[in-house]
Amino acid sequence: MFRSQLGPDQREAAISQLSSESFDVLVIGGGVTGAGAALDAASRGLKVALIESQDLAAGTSSRSSKLIHGGLRYLEQYDFKLVREALHERELMVSSLSPHLVKPVGFLFPLTEKFKERTYVGAGLALYDALRGFQRALPWHKHIGQKQIHEIAPSLRPDLITGAIKYFDAQVDDARHTMTIVRTAARHGAVIATRVSAESLIREGKRVVGVKAKNLVSGKTINITATATVMCAGIWSDELHAKFDLKPGYGVTMSKGVHIVLPGSAIKSNAGIILKTPVSVLFLIPWGDKWIVGTTDTPYTGDRAEPFASREDVQYILDQANRVLSPKLKVEEIIGVYAGLRPLVANNKNSATTKLSREHTVDRPAAGFVSIAGGKYTTYRVMAKDVIDRAVIELRAIKPESVTEKLPLVGADGYFALEQQVERLSQTSGLDAETITHLLNRYGSMISELLELIDENPKLAVKIDPDLLYIKAEIQYAASHEGARTVDDVISRRTRIAFEAQDHGVHLADEIAAIIAPVLGWSVKERKASVTAYEELVDRELEALDQLLEEHEAINS
Repeated sequence: MFRSQLGPDQREAAISQLSSESFDVLVIGGGVTGAGAALDAASRGLKVALIESQDLAAGTSSRSSKLIHGGLRYLEQYDFKLVREALHERELMVSSLSPHLVKPVGFLFPLTEKFKERTYVGAGLALYDALRGFQRALPWHKHIGQKQIHEIAPSLRPDLITGAIKYFDAQVDDARHTMTIVRTAARHGAVIATRVSAESLIREGKRVVGVKAKNLVSGKTINITATATVMCAGIWSDELHAKFDLKPGYGVTMSKGVHIVLPGSAIKSNAGIILKTPVSVLFLIPWGDKWIVGTTDTPYTGDRAEPFASREDVQYILDQANRVLSPKLKVEEIIGVYAGLRPLVANNKNSATTKLSREHTVDRPAAGFVSIAGGKYTTYRVMAKDVIDRAVIELRAIKPESVTEKLPLVGADGYFALEQQVERLSQTSGLDAETITHLLNRYGSMISELLELIDENPKLAVKIDPDLLYIKAEIQYAASHEGARTVDDVISRRTRIAFEAQDHGVHLADEIAAIIAPVLGWSVKERKASVTAYEELVDRELEALDQLLEEHEAINS
């Protein structure tokens, strides 16, 4: 009955529905929590709409460490409940909810002392494994000696590292995962519209009954009515609470997390590496033929829309990694830098309406209005369930419980069988096995939709760049099926060309615009404007990176 496709026609229909129909639940925010909330509500049989002022996952949800993990460092804080919950969610994602997107990844925990440290860390990792319960999607940890270390990770300093413990977590393309949750919500009837900004609340007495929103494409105002409005605004929470004249039971403090991207040659290791630092942990994460290294955890008060790394951020990452690496990482090797902002919750103890749960907070500052902030990417599904559980009370009727624990995302169905058919799919499609595997790990069983596009236009089977795995069909599909509306959407979030290509994909911007222009109905002027907007974004990011390099050279000269 419903389709998961997000495209221009779907958005046009959604805008019409938003202004002419009434909803049980309206979700504000298209990050992972908002996406999860829309899916949770829609899969309960509720009539749901989701609006996002920018692109899906445009903020924090596309700038994470790309890890689905239990939070090893929380064990030292004795937060066993949070770790157990996160590990349970990790196992669900790897095994049933999104196995095409969430993949196991091995990490080495290097040891510098032979007995005491090994015993302490080993006990922690044994507890980490035990807390996941009886589910066993990922292998148990194992101890590794110095000789094996050199075979697995030649870059780890042999004069310092006496051994290691290998354990497993999982990784994900966060922006793709968030978008896929939204597509799954659409598949269950949710009305989805990006580039729609909530401007003010509609009230009947003290009760919130919807929002006045602005269609940022047309400039027109839409009145959206809903019995319950759910705000999942993350780092924008304080700003929207103030805009809506609400007094929330919590405030959001922003913490900046910076990552650097390096070529595969920079670190010689067949596994990821985790290092304990004076303030937190540092991950060296394999990402295709690249490495992502981070992260920082520093207070931030700047521009929410475009957080940039400072020289101190990058230097901290290099210094911590270089404690154990030989040869050391160099600033000149850095391909890209990205910064994300964590919404950390500070609760107002005087608020009777605040419910603190699992490091996230669900709040009801007004009748008919519920908000949520905090938490971690891995536990998005639990957060979504909690906020919809609270929103359902506003409906004043008995409604079904959440079913998302048993609801695979679109593309998961049949994925494990398709994994066994790579060679056959390669023969029938004419694509090489590497490309088929790449597509399966991004689209799962929806690979059939990509292959149909190629059948209609064989030119779409060609790679967009010889150094990248993405094919042109994926670019068209991003606009026709995945809600991409700009060159930036495609390069930064539907693909990860923005930090995988040496020049952030600027050399591909024109060609990408040419592919998506017919889908989006662009004029020549609109096409050029989208390319220019992306080039200007990259210029601002490169300016920050160039400044880092110049400062580094000045310090060393």
